[in-house]
Amino acid sequence: MIVAKDAITDYIPHRPPFVMIDNLVSATRERFESDFTVTGDNVLVQDGFFQETGLIEHMAQTCAASFGYLDREEGGEPKIGFIGAVSKVLVTELPPVGATIRTVVIPVHQLGNIYLVKGESFLDGRILLGCELKIVVSE
Repeated sequence: MIVAKDAITDYIPHRPPFVMIDNLVSATRERFESDFTVTGDNVLVQDGFFQETGLIEHMAQTCAASFGYLDREEGGEPKIGFIGAVSKVLVTELPPVGATIRTVVIPVHQLGNIYLVKGESFLDGRILLGCELKIVVSE
């Protein structure tokens, strides 16, 4: 793990109660990995399950933390970004409260400050969500 839960807000612009990432497990220019444990008081939990929007937001925050970490490693400061588009979404299962999900994101293409990434979230080896995101990072 390269960034623990107690320091994650140093790398993302989000603040409680909208932090949807616990630990940044790894981050290279080729691959990002994070985890997140779903709690019952999470604003994106409904009927005991973390919703699709939460899974997508968790993936976006995985990107934010990873880009922020890489920026710091290169002597810069984390930048603010936002989701420009979500596509090719496939949700197979929603994680229940108490579950720890693991997410892997692969940056596929960059055009200026716009990144196309593909990501998947897992629970106990089962895929929960797969999608593509276009992430726009401030310059």
